[in-house]
Amino acid sequence: MKLLLAEDEVDMSEALVDILTFHKYTVDAVYDGEEAYDYASLGNYDGIILDIMMPKKDGLTVLKELRKEGCQTPILMLTAKSEIEDKVAGLDLGADDYLAKPFSMDELLARLRAMLRRREKSIATELTCGNVSLNQQTFELKVKDEGIILPKLEFQVMEMFMLNQDMYISADNILEKVWGYDTDAEISTVWVYISYLRKKLAQLGADVEIQAKRNIGYRLEKK
Repeated sequence: MKLLLAEDEVDMSEALVDILTFHKYTVDAVYDGEEAYDYASLGNYDGIILDIMMPKKDGLTVLKELRKEGCQTPILMLTAKSEIEDKVAGLDLGADDYLAKPFSMDELLARLRAMLRRREKSIATELTCGNVSLNQQTFELKVKDEGIILPKLEFQVMEMFMLNQDMYISADNILEKVWGYDTDAEISTVWVYISYLRKKLAQLGADVEIQAKRNIGYRLEKK
């Protein structure tokens, strides 16, 4: 599971990243509202932990803008305030849950697990394009009765294409969303994984392929 953590208190952020990483989450940490909005808009996150009191742009504003743009990623709000008005405002703007500071790490983890379970139950389990299907739970890429279980990174790249059909996606964007903003991987890594997927689509007899447009990016389209 990949999370975005927006918390401006550096010590708190580092402690949360350590705990979440220990519990097998992948975490991108940002420290102000503008970064939170930018990362959330571009990143393919399973969940967002969003502090209300942040510089540049407060968490409620970030939440409002993300929901207005159609972002459905589950969002857990954090705040040092416990006033009922803040809780109501956050929930009315589309937050999935709310946790007031100070809180126990056990409670945070429990609320996070519950929020992500609700998301898993609500999202579609299968994406389709042409005669190709991609199961989001099992990672199976399938054409008719023949299928291949994709490794995690290949699945995430293929999922991006399936979710953004007929849209060109740049290699830089793929690298940031799948490998993370702080990755040491080079852009050539994306080319290698696209090559893997092209071969598997051809092997399965897919009627779609990953097309490239120079200086623009890649997209999934019918042959």
